[in-house]
Amino acid sequence: MEAPLKAEQAVAIADVYVPVKRKKTLEPDKVEVIAESILEEGQKTPIQVRQGQGRLVLVEGLHRLEACKALGEETIRAIFVQARSR
Repeated sequence: MEAPLKAEQAVAIADVYVPVKRKKTLEPDKVEVIAESILEEGQKTPIQVRQGQGRLVLVEGLHRLEACKALGEETIRAIFVQARSR
């Protein structure tokens, strides 16, 4: 597990790039359950992103990201981590 570089902060969902390999693991049913949870309790766990070639790259939290998109959110809580690209 990587150590966070910065404290948690809000980032624009539109600025988060999801690698193609990651998109293939998306489970729509899981997104729906997480979206319901976020509506009821808010986002409990931030996603993890890293800086990569002038953009933010998703490291962890695909279903949370997609759930926030589905809810029409413009920002999401994120922690910046240092991670090698895969």
